[in-house]
Amino acid sequence: MHPPVARRSLLPWRTLVVVLGFALLVALLSIDRIHLWLRDLLATAEPVIATYPVWGGVAFVLVSALSAMLAFLSSALLVPVAVYSWGATTTVILLWLGWWIGGACAFAIGRLLRRPLVKSARAERLVLFYGERLPRNAQFPLVLVLQLALPSEVPGYLCGLLGVRFTTYASALLLAELPYAVGTVMVGQGLIERRAGMLMAAIAAGLALSLGAVWLLRRWVHR
Repeated sequence: MHPPVARRSLLPWRTLVVVLGFALLVALLSIDRIHLWLRDLLATAEPVIATYPVWGGVAFVLVSALSAMLAFLSSALLVPVAVYSWGATTTVILLWLGWWIGGACAFAIGRLLRRPLVKSARAERLVLFYGERLPRNAQFPLVLVLQLALPSEVPGYLCGLLGVRFTTYASALLLAELPYAVGTVMVGQGLIERRAGMLMAAIAAGLALSLGAVWLLRRWVHR
């Protein structure tokens, strides 16, 4: 029986990560010495990016793409540097593009190799669980919920395995990643500018969106 595995893989880990991340950000925001160190670090990185703006943007997009495919890699740590150097709007666009490219590559790998790029026990459990219970050639609403609810390294592989049309998956991916990209950049901006309200709003909205999508996905599976 797979349902207990799915429950453990969705709500607890994601809620725990968000809560711990929120506590860490608030702690960083409240300590002057750490905040000054962060600002100095960002100021040091800015001239490097200014010297190589194109390659810096390409590198950021590539890291973002890889983070959408690999569970152990995250582009979130680079977001404050990007916001400090390029501004919030450009960072959202680059992050959104990188995540979309990563999701599209994951879809192609799932369609061609029939497995995730890197072996991950959590990803394999989720792909097995939902691959057995969701319909082949799933339509846009279900694909959108999958993209919002599951860890970022899973939906592309899963949709590739299920035979979802690429246009359906690509459009759902484009829509689903936008609020997360905006929220991630808001967190980075709030951390740089010491705006606790922005941090709280972005994290709360992301958590609500994620948990709402998990609830919808569970209803879909039980149905």
